[in-house]
Amino acid sequence: MSKLNRRHFLVTGLTAGAAAAIPAGAAHADPGPVESADSLASRGLTTDPFTLGVACGDPDSEGFVIWTRLAQQPLAEDGFGGMPQRPFTVQWQIYADERARRVVRAGATVAAPEWGHSVHVEVQGLGSDREYWYRFRVGPYVSPLGRARTAPHPLSYGGGLAMAFVSCAQYEHGYFTSYRRLAEEHPDLVLHLGDYQYEYTKNSYTIPGGNVRHHEGPETETLANYRQRHAQYKADPDLQAAHAAAPWLVVWDDHELDNNWADEVPEKPEIPQPNFLSRREAAFRAYYENMPLRRTSIPRGIDMQLYRRIRWGRLATFHMLDTRQYRDDQGCGDGYRDCPAAVDPARSITGAAQEEWLLHGFRHSRAQWDILGQQVFFAQRDNNEGPAKVTSQDAWDGYVASRRRITQGWIDAQVRNPVVLTGDVHAHWASDLKLDYDDPTGPTVGSELVATSISTGGNGADSDPASHPFLAINPHLKFYNNQRGYVLTKIERSQMSADFKVVPQVQTPGGEVYTRATFVIEDRVPGVQQTYLRPLDPTLRSRGSMTVEETVRLETERP
Repeated sequence: MSKLNRRHFLVTGLTAGAAAAIPAGAAHADPGPVESADSLASRGLTTDPFTLGVACGDPDSEGFVIWTRLAQQPLAEDGFGGMPQRPFTVQWQIYADERARRVVRAGATVAAPEWGHSVHVEVQGLGSDREYWYRFRVGPYVSPLGRARTAPHPLSYGGGLAMAFVSCAQYEHGYFTSYRRLAEEHPDLVLHLGDYQYEYTKNSYTIPGGNVRHHEGPETETLANYRQRHAQYKADPDLQAAHAAAPWLVVWDDHELDNNWADEVPEKPEIPQPNFLSRREAAFRAYYENMPLRRTSIPRGIDMQLYRRIRWGRLATFHMLDTRQYRDDQGCGDGYRDCPAAVDPARSITGAAQEEWLLHGFRHSRAQWDILGQQVFFAQRDNNEGPAKVTSQDAWDGYVASRRRITQGWIDAQVRNPVVLTGDVHAHWASDLKLDYDDPTGPTVGSELVATSISTGGNGADSDPASHPFLAINPHLKFYNNQRGYVLTKIERSQMSADFKVVPQVQTPGGEVYTRATFVIEDRVPGVQQTYLRPLDPTLRSRGSMTVEETVRLETERP
């Protein structure tokens, strides 16, 4: 078998020079000597360091990034995970089979203390549209096995794509059962749209009846705090299962740093926070250390490149957005307001550079589906039946001109199937998208699917989705459900279907999952069409219609 040339075989770690590549003809070659347990113990590594699991992310047609982070004591207050302040060599292998017998790539990289002993290995030169498996090793210690996948060739549609998306996992409010059930679906790709972790200290963000488990440490402000909090979440076995099941595309929202932050402005600017920029730098660094991101996202001070584009062959292009780092501050505070600043054309939720990048992507897209993976509600949601327009100033409703420019951009570019995916609001929603929401008879120009929380808010409750008052005030809104769960989609050339999955119980472990509703978006037919609605289960804690006031409270109530 001939050796791969540099163009077709590139392997990189966080420290580029630390990676070792082996040609395909020597796929079973040992990437280096295995250090003994005694040798590791003499340098302070005495127990299994793979307590935080493994992850894969940002796949393309030739490869992906694989991740792990070494931590002997994940909840150590200093944020170092019980690791000595010295580097360790980490070996890695990529397999063509689930039984981990056929090695196709292997190498070694360095887990450095400066980066929390995290490992990011970018693997290229693999076959397109294929499953792979991977794991890591340090001496006698071997990580769990993870499943990876490459995208189809850029000129191929491939088969259908099973893609799930999730948001808002508050560790204290419930068990991560939804992650476990998601892993059991065996998706090809998972999008996490923000609020991966929460910044609050114990008992400061509580649900009725009390939280079912508790955060370690203070409110996160330092690098040690954020590392410890990420480790507490990553140590959860249900979250580890979801990461090991499929490659992820991740973006943050607010709680990875501070509730409702906007660029360099904290949630409550009226309260002096002289450490906010150092807090932002620490949060960004810890986020990179704990996510399967490529080197293009290595943070530089208070800045981090997170918006990016991932292509799934000709079938789909994912435009992953960052609506926090570059936005103008909320015009009239963070809640629901009738706010004149919301329509100011000078205000932006994406910043000028990201907006132009997105519009350029629309103009040059040849994908069947253009999918925006982003954080906050895109469609208008007016909660007032009268002439006032009372909307969430933290969402796109607080940046109306920004939303209109981007919507007009995909119309002008004749994007075939624009779909916006959203998290943040702790409830399932489905919506048609309009250019002009004040004209309900105007054409539908896109579709929005919104995932409820993994656990934030506790169990929630079922209700008749058609009775929600927002749907009457905003006829483009088509569905609402206030239970926990995720959205599982199937993307094909002819249509995109979305199952709104719910786990009725998250305040006790081990809940089952079912589909509450299914919506379909047909090729070249913008808008969502309901094809299935599960009847209300009388054995569950059902209720009448949600009120406007309760909906606003569940979305916006914070400590």
